[in-house]
Amino acid sequence: MKYIDPHIHCFSRTVDDYQNMARAGCVAVIEPAFWLGSDRKHAESFWDYFDHIIDFERARALKYGIHHFCMIAVNPKEANDRPMALEAISRMEEFLARPSVVGVGEIGYDRITDTEEEMMRRQIEIAEKHRYPILIHTPHVNKAEGTKRTIRVLQEMKIDPKRVLMDHNTEETVEISLAGGYAVGFSLYPVTKMSPPRMVAILQKYGCERMIMNSAADWSQSDPLAIPKTIELMWGAGFTEAQVKKVAWDNPFQFFAQSDRFRIPGVNA
Repeated sequence: MKYIDPHIHCFSRTVDDYQNMARAGCVAVIEPAFWLGSDRKHAESFWDYFDHIIDFERARALKYGIHHFCMIAVNPKEANDRPMALEAISRMEEFLARPSVVGVGEIGYDRITDTEEEMMRRQIEIAEKHRYPILIHTPHVNKAEGTKRTIRVLQEMKIDPKRVLMDHNTEETVEISLAGGYAVGFSLYPVTKMSPPRMVAILQKYGCERMIMNSAADWSQSDPLAIPKTIELMWGAGFTEAQVKKVAWDNPFQFFAQSDRFRIPGVNA
C-alpha cells in the first residue's frame, strides 16, 4: 500500500533509506525543521539548514520517486536562546514562500518555558498570517502539561484546529488532542515516543479518524520504515483496507492538502 510519511528528518538519513522507503510504498514525505543534535550558535545556521531541506533534500528524494516537502520553523529546543531565535525567525517568511514549503513546524514546547512560548506564538502569528498548516511538537517531559498549555495558546490565538497537527502523542495525550479537534500525530519512534504495537492498540481503541502516524526518523535510534511495519501489524490485527488507507494516506494527505503547494503529480496535480 502506498503511504505518506508526514514527519521524517531526511537531512539525517541516507540514500539507502530513500530506496527502501520507495520500495515499501512511500510516495511523499514532509520534513519539518528540527534540532540537529547539537545547538546552533548562529541564526545563519538555521537559514543554511532551511535551504538544504527546501532544495537539496527535495532533489535527492525525487531521484528515488519520492516527493519531498518541508516545513520551516525554529524548533522548541533552541527557542530558549532568545536573541538567536528572534534573528532566525526574522527571515522565516522568506523561506516559507519557497515552492516546496507546506507549513510551519516543528514548534511548541521542550522544557515548557516562557521563552519557548514566546517563540511559538511568534511563529503561530506568521502561520496565521499566511494560513499555513502548523505542526506542534509536544514535549517529551511533562507531555500532558505541555499539550494542555499548547492548546490554551492555540485557543487564545483563535487558531482553527483543522490546520493544526498535534504531534508526538502518546497514550496520555491522545484524548486531549482529540478533544481539541486537532489532527493527532504519533511518532513511531520506539525508544522515546511510540512503538508500532502501541500505535495499533491506540487505533483499535480510538478509531482512525484524524489519526496520523509518522516515523520521525532522524540521527538517533529510529526507523524510516516504521510506517510500513505498522501497516503490516494493522493487517494482522484485522483492520480493513479502508481503515489502513485512511491512516497511512488519506489523513496526512488531507491535512497537508490545506497548503496549495502540497501537490503530488498524478494525485492532485
